[in-house]
Amino acid sequence: MRFLALAFAFAAAVANAALSETEREIAGRVSARSEEAIALLERTVRINSGTLNTEGVREVGAIFRAELDALGFKTRWVEMPEAMQRAGHLVATREGSRGKRILLIGHLDTVFEKHSPVQLWERQGHRVKGQGVLDMKGGDVAIVEALRALHGLGLLDDTTITVVLVGDEERLGSPVTASRRELLAAARASDVALDFEGMARLRGGVDLATIERRGSGGVFIEVTAKPGHSSAVFAPQGASLGAIYEGARVLNAIREQVAEPGLSFSPGVALGGTVVDYDRAQSSGTAFGKSNVIPRSFVSNLDMRYVDLEQRERAQQKIREIAAASLPGTHTEVRFTGGYPPMPATAGNRALLETYSRVSEDAGLGPVRADVALERGASDISFVAPYVDAMDGLGPIGGGSHSVDEWLDLPSLERSAVRAALVIYRLTRDPRPGNDPR
Repeated sequence: MRFLALAFAFAAAVANAALSETEREIAGRVSARSEEAIALLERTVRINSGTLNTEGVREVGAIFRAELDALGFKTRWVEMPEAMQRAGHLVATREGSRGKRILLIGHLDTVFEKHSPVQLWERQGHRVKGQGVLDMKGGDVAIVEALRALHGLGLLDDTTITVVLVGDEERLGSPVTASRRELLAAARASDVALDFEGMARLRGGVDLATIERRGSGGVFIEVTAKPGHSSAVFAPQGASLGAIYEGARVLNAIREQVAEPGLSFSPGVALGGTVVDYDRAQSSGTAFGKSNVIPRSFVSNLDMRYVDLEQRERAQQKIREIAAASLPGTHTEVRFTGGYPPMPATAGNRALLETYSRVSEDAGLGPVRADVALERGASDISFVAPYVDAMDGLGPIGGGSHSVDEWLDLPSLERSAVRAALVIYRLTRDPRPGNDPR
């Protein structure tokens, strides 16, 4: 009953909003399908689609492919090289000459792998918990429901819209040149990109969208040390302090000496002992050691976030210097891995946010402000931002992403879809350079 009351309140707000007759009809069509949208969300969330569960990712992709086929899109599944161990991506296109060319981005995979103990679906009133319910199957459903409302009124005719739902956003396939080839091609053929990761909200009810993000990468630390009897670990001459002391030194030095505003490091795993077996592809491993033996090996894999490329270069140089100052009897190697590039807050991105916020206010949903880049993770929007005006965080509201408590606010799914439908409608009526207005 509480959810129905929220839905009725939302419908009343839209009815009194500053929208054209066509726009009110668009919003009404989204609202009329609220329960069906939740059912579609449940259907996809109940399928485990951890990045490495390629069968699950393909199964979720097949559901969204059928939905987009029914809306007149030309769809195709883009396979990845077998060695990459990734399922691939769903690409759906419509081509026309009206208004801005729009790229809509989502992802099919989640962080919850095949044997995750996290519940698949648990609804409690207007909230639901589940694997990837917020990150980001809720956003994928919002895309489909927005397009469905527009299609029902014939408003997708003669528009250029590309939907890319990637299958490895949570664990980026390597090489990036292969895993993001289709997404970059779509960006180069578009004017605007909208990504539907979950939306943030400030206390007081102010919704936030993302127009800038930090970049991300990795730091892999590997230490080798001279083994020996533990009684000699602090011997003054010719001794070895062991790999674990050295690994701990490097990690703590990074925390104390490298961090600066906008720059962060998080060790996701650390293993040390006489024998270490670490599988970087699976992010898992084992270690063996005895307390009376100086450990021979240590490894740690860190996540690094940075504001811009210059900050990344400064950090990498400092880490190299820290590694070079190894403790007695030890040797440290560091390797840096690529990830997501930074996304700066350009004038075009700010203008796009203004358009989106105006749509939201006209729909009676209040303004949308810019989120703080330091509080957002990496996203595929960063890859396309150099080519188009871009914005992210347009999905439903929730919390607990990547945790056992990941949840989504169900009424916000409808709000997200309404905003998406209206902004797509207005952008496809806004002529791009070289187009005559219609």
